Amino acid sequence: MGATVFTTPAAAVADIGNDTSIAVGGFGLCGIPDELIRALAESGVNNLEIFSNNCGVDEHGLGILLSAGRIRRVVASYVGENKEFARQYLSGELEVELTPQGTLAERLRAGGAGIPAFYTPAGVGTPVADGGLPWRYAADGTIAVASPPKETRTFGGNSYVLETGITADYALVHAAVGDTAGNLVFEKSALNFNPLAAMAGRITIAQVENLVPAGTLDPAQVHLPGVFVQRIVHTGTQNKQIEKRTVTVEEGSNR
Repeated sequence: MGATVFTTPAAAVADIGNDTSIAVGGFGLCGIPDELIRALAESGVNNLEIFSNNCGVDEHGLGILLSAGRIRRVVASYVGENKEFARQYLSGELEVELTPQGTLAERLRAGGAGIPAFYTPAGVGTPVADGGLPWRYAADGTIAVASPPKETRTFGGNSYVLETGITADYALVHAAVGDTAGNLVFEKSALNFNPLAAMAGRITIAQVENLVPAGTLDPAQVHLPGVFVQRIVHTGTQNKQIEKRTVTVEEGSNR
């Protein structure tokens, strides 16, 4: 049984409605499902909860949805270069659960694997475990919603904090190659968070640069099996973006 192949990104996300939770793959602007995000923004969907390493940058990736005021809550590990993200968070317009990057990755993997919770040493002895992190600010700058304390236990003389797995209503991911059975191959840094986000979605939608018939891919080269992917759409070669360009000027140059 293969994934359902859609002809356009808009058709692939057409049933995503308001108040939906979505896991989104990519790292910075690398390997982000940009065409699916753009189609989602054009659909007018609102009040979203997003699970993603970061929230794009101004006017790119998830930053498009953020700038339009479509996101209610973000679970992420990195604010990054997105000034609108910081503005909305500090002004109380956006709820943000900042999570250690490795913990976020494992929470997504655990949710996709059917593991409800796990213990990790990351965050022990900090507000991550003790609670009190500002999830949402009030308009006057006070903390309106703070993170709750988490259970901690000792194993082998070391302390660990309990973290819960993440599952989302949908997942949006980008892959270099996919087949009509939903098997995906990711390229280089796009392996960061795309497979994990795909696992966490109850309905996973993949945009792929190259779509090939089922049976074409060498099984040993598949990074994510099609069992985790329900929908796939061919979007062609991605227009790569650079989050922050830094250029070294040659010594003695007048440029």
